Amino acid sequence: MNEVTAALGLTLLAGMATGIGSVIAFLAGRTNYRFLSVATGFSAGVMLYVSFVEILPKSAGWLALRYDGEGARWIATAAFFGGLLLMALIDNLIPAAENPHETHSEAETALLADRSAAPGVKRERPALLRTGVFTALAITIHNFPEGMATFTAALQDPALGVFIAAAIALHNIPEGISVSVPIFYATGDRKKAFCYSLASGLAEPLGALSAWAVIFLVLGGRWPAAASPFAGILFGGVAGIMVYISLDELLPASRAYGKGHDSILGLVAGMMVMAAGLLIMN
Repeated sequence: MNEVTAALGLTLLAGMATGIGSVIAFLAGRTNYRFLSVATGFSAGVMLYVSFVEILPKSAGWLALRYDGEGARWIATAAFFGGLLLMALIDNLIPAAENPHETHSEAETALLADRSAAPGVKRERPALLRTGVFTALAITIHNFPEGMATFTAALQDPALGVFIAAAIALHNIPEGISVSVPIFYATGDRKKAFCYSLASGLAEPLGALSAWAVIFLVLGGRWPAAASPFAGILFGGVAGIMVYISLDELLPASRAYGKGHDSILGLVAGMMVMAAGLLIMN
């Protein structure tokens, strides 16, 4: 149970980073877009490296305890692409206009930090409020499987979970800004913008609780359960989810925020840090 509590705690902290993004937007005089570029690129590097080098091979290794080597690889590969497909289906349900990874201009985010901006606005602007609410909903839907991935990895290996939770938290910071901008524009209410931003990240611990419920029902609460095909399939799916997040969300956002080689520098740095961490842990 201590492992479960620690995994849930890491997932909760990662999810709450959307609120950190909102606070940064309100308190900072200007948003450091180069930092966001390097940070999201770094997150992508961490998640890509750990997915292909650690999680997917471990999925095949667990499945090999029940099936022959070739069969285990086929099942792990199918689970991997199943994770990719799940994220693609989720993206397909979200209208393009409410893309949660749309970047905002420096002028827009500067308004959030301007204490004199839109003071005491009483009348809400429906179109902008709708954009903000749908952005929060889109991020909530995206964060649910992210929470499952973070929790599962942390349950298997707490040190690995710390790396993944940190990567998820870094990419949740600009998502928090994406929610805060339209909500604040629509209402002039920083508190409401912050609450929507924070709430969108709480889907991650909900995803973690769902993962634990499935593990409890299928495995009777026993984890790790290397002899169970379910554990190998779950880990393969987690690898697919994390690769999709990296390629479809993090890298495009990193490119949009940065200049020159900021994105690739962050990506390589994330891979190097993750590689060093795995070597030390092993």
